[in-house]
Formats: sequence, structure tokens, C-alpha cells
Amino acid sequence: MIDGREDQAAGLRRLFRQTPPAVVAFYATGRHRVHHAILAAQRIAGQHHKVLLLDEAVGDNALAGALGLELGIDLLQMLDGRLTLPELLQPVPGLFGRVPAAAAALALPLLDEARRACLLEALRVLHHHAGIVLIHAGCDSARDPSPFVQAAPQRLLVAEASASGASEAYCVIKQLASAGAGSMHVAVAQAHDAADARNFFTSLRALVRHHVGVPLLWLGEVERDDLAAGLTRTPAPPLAREGGAVFLRRLLGAGFSTNA
Repeated sequence: MIDGREDQAAGLRRLFRQTPPAVVAFYATGRHRVHHAILAAQRIAGQHHKVLLLDEAVGDNALAGALGLELGIDLLQMLDGRLTLPELLQPVPGLFGRVPAAAAALALPLLDEARRACLLEALRVLHHHAGIVLIHAGCDSARDPSPFVQAAPQRLLVAEASASGASEAYCVIKQLASAGAGSMHVAVAQAHDAADARNFFTSLRALVRHHVGVPLLWLGEVERDDLAAGLTRTPAPPLAREGGAVFLRRLLGAGFSTNA
């Protein structure tokens, strides 16, 4: 009997024979976290990369309200035919678009193989048109990361240079580390100048190194630096180079008791 998961894996290999998109799970911290998340996505896209924003955050952390987008839709609704991909892809100035995915991320481990295949096919199509995929998650979900976050080969923390930004950043890093996450890029937002941003990062890195042990990588200032360069720089770690292919292969196996 032909294993459907093998067919899906073969599809991943065919789709990503060319350079796959970078896939980055990211969190933003501070009093203006939603603003910083949107600005970071736009800054990354501004370096001539098509950015797909896969938004799984909910409540005050979701980006829809700040972007003036429709609420109440989700990638999961595509599985029962209520919405099509073009209807789900919400236009965002400067980006490829935003896809709400909170319910889909939550439901993925519970889906049967047919529905999982449908969801992965939708993601494959979206990835085919993107240069970078940003998975935006809420800080309150870091303790129990979704399958989307866990499958992402790279992680980015957009940290506001403030007391609340630092406190939330440390909490997110510690929780992700407890869930098995490794190194993380850090971009600093709302710093007074370059020196202030560097000092903030250096202090956060020292704290994390001492208490958590997870390596933090400097990415730059959100408002002034080329964030995309750090995320797509070559040479990159092998998993980061394979980007979207790794992400989809991991999702293919999420929730199965046997290896895909």
C-alpha cells in the first residue's frame, strides 16, 4: 500500500528544488508589541523579499485590528470549503499578505491524514510565492509553542527597549527554551540610538546566558537595520537554508506516532 505521507514528502522535494523560503517564528515584546511586530515584518519585506505573515496570535496580540483587517477568519476554514486560499490571504501594504492561522495551528495535531494533507498543500502553495514566511505568535503562547512555531527552523524576538520589553523577552526566551527551542535572533525596537540598542541586547544576552543558556544572535535595530540580511545570510545553518522544506516536513510528522 502506498503511504500518503510518502507522496506528500515527494511533493515537498519537488516544490523546493529551487531555493525555499526562509521560515521564521517570531514574537514581539513590550507595551507596543503589535506595532513592533508589524514594523519588523514591513522592514524585512522592504529589502525586496516577499513576506508572508502567518499570524497565529490571538486577542490583543493579533495583528488584524492594527492592520484594519477582517476578524473571525482562519486557515482552518479552508478544510471544510468555507473559504478559499485567495479569500484567506489578506492584503497588507508592502507584504505578500497575512493569513490568520490560530485555529489551524491549534488543530493540526488532531487532523486526520486527509485534512492534514489539505492544510499542507495550502501552505505549500503560499510558500511557493513567498521569500520569507514569518509565523507571528503571542508571548502568552511561548510556554506551549504551536506545531507551526516548533517546526520553524529559525526564531526571532523583536524586543522593545524598555523594562516591560526586557521582562517579556526574558520570559519568552526561557519558556521557549523549556519547550526545546535553541538559538534565537534578537531585533531591538524603540531604542534611543544604536548604542542604546546594543546595550539593551548585551544586557539581555548576559542574563539569558547566565540563567537559561540559550544563544542569542544580534539581528539589528528594527527601525534602522537590514533585518532580512541576517535572516537570509549565507552561509546559514543547514536547517535554515532549507527553510520552508524543513518546516513542511516537520508539520507532516507532527502528531504521528511513527516517523514520516
